[in-house]
Amino acid sequence: MKHIFARAGGMLLAMTILCGLVYTVAVTGVGQLLFPKQANGSIIEADGKTYGSALLGQPFTDEGHLWGRIMNVDTTTFTDENGNPVLYAWASNLSPASEEYDALVAQRVDALRKANPDMAEAAIPVDLVTGSGSGLDPEISPAAAAYQVSRIAQARGMTEDEVQAVIDRYTTDRFLDIFGEARVNVLRVNLALDGILESTQA
Repeated sequence: MKHIFARAGGMLLAMTILCGLVYTVAVTGVGQLLFPKQANGSIIEADGKTYGSALLGQPFTDEGHLWGRIMNVDTTTFTDENGNPVLYAWASNLSPASEEYDALVAQRVDALRKANPDMAEAAIPVDLVTGSGSGLDPEISPAAAAYQVSRIAQARGMTEDEVQAVIDRYTTDRFLDIFGEARVNVLRVNLALDGILESTQA
């Protein structure tokens, strides 16, 4: 028995060091060496100021900015050690067949129609009235972005072509033209519209 326990303990110690220390250090090191920006959260910074992460959505509701997906967030339940609210997001978990879900979508459709009167005859892209599983999706479809071009252009005194050029600048195509779907990063577009990020140059 002593021999068995000794071997088992040795294996446990070896695997703890290998998987818990060596592997972690190796993966972290490779990430920091080859992909430092992504490994540190894809933080968007300009002129020494941090504006957020390209991987997390932020709410925009004014006429001059691109609106993202519906966000289910809570800033009242959790706080940090200093008492500051901690953002918590989740999926609504409402059934698409429920009356409550239908009512929410109808409210969102009505709000979008009022905010984008020039698009009254156009179908509203589904990602503008539904949330993602995470509740913090940072991207929308090119169709959802195009739906808002007229409103943004009028609010900012820009041409629609100028607004579309900014959107195109921060649109990612399908990987290898096969995998996934084209998508627009909402935060990057809005920072470019505000002149914080480059709007037309690569």
